[in-house]
Amino acid sequence: MSHAENSIVINRPINVVFDFVLDGENGPRWRDSILDIKRMSDKPLGVGSAFKQGLKGPGGRRIEGDYEIVECKPNEWIKFQVTAGPARPTGTYHFEKADGGTRVTFTLHYDPKGFAVLMGPMITSNMKEEVATLSRLKSYLESQNP
Repeated sequence: MSHAENSIVINRPINVVFDFVLDGENGPRWRDSILDIKRMSDKPLGVGSAFKQGLKGPGGRRIEGDYEIVECKPNEWIKFQVTAGPARPTGTYHFEKADGGTRVTFTLHYDPKGFAVLMGPMITSNMKEEVATLSRLKSYLESQNP
């Protein structure tokens, strides 16, 4: 089992942080791993929203990383499931008011099966790098005019 988690306080209102993270097309602004991303429908963002995503893989090559939002409670949490790619973790963003801003906790969980078990350490390392991007989310959002 691979698991990674990180938490950070962002000096912005909870609705601003939540709405920004909910829209996956904002990802390239704070996640270096995204090469390209596109929302797959015009329906409102929330449960069922799907994103086609290309990520930087080993050796810099593009790998699929499509995902779908499977649970969502405004200003509280977003849960997603990766639906394409070599690893298909679940992820959750939790949002709560804290210290005049918003505490965001990003968790990734993956239970590898078969051959993927051998890639466990590499997958865990990649997941830890991904949850660490919260510091870039903080920098980006705090640099924007309120």
